[in-house]
Amino acid sequence: MPESKFTPTQADELATAFAQHGVDYLFIGKSGAILLGYPDTTQDVDVFLPQSRENAERVLLALASLGFSLDAATTMSVLVGSEIVLLKGGPFALDLIHAPDGIESFEGAKARRIVAGKFPIASLDDIIASKRATGRTKDLSDIGRLEQFKNEYLREKPSR
Repeated sequence: MPESKFTPTQADELATAFAQHGVDYLFIGKSGAILLGYPDTTQDVDVFLPQSRENAERVLLALASLGFSLDAATTMSVLVGSEIVLLKGGPFALDLIHAPDGIESFEGAKARRIVAGKFPIASLDDIIASKRATGRTKDLSDIGRLEQFKNEYLREKPSR
């Protein structure tokens, strides 16, 4: 199966399904930055979820409505709030992240979020902190450009 790139249409479909099912979440990672206008690509959609059984049940309903096929082990990983759940068996690649590196709590990140239209997005500071904390070469190589984008974004949107 060839890898596809993240598109705003995927984010829109996800945001719509999550809204219909009352899911609490934030877009995070490069996909979150892209929704704010960051000029890059990524292979998947990354979402940050609180560790909540009730929210996890809503996530599973939303994923089913989008056509994700989840086996029992994956379903259990979502329900128990595993640190990261990688979903490849659906209409697009989706990473469910309950404990991103570099971010202490969902509640704190939600308080700092940026809302762009229907998209709740982790702050650029949180996206950068998470990439820095992973220590992975591919994430570390993004930090300089993300910092520059953050500065440009803040100049264009001073009220944020």
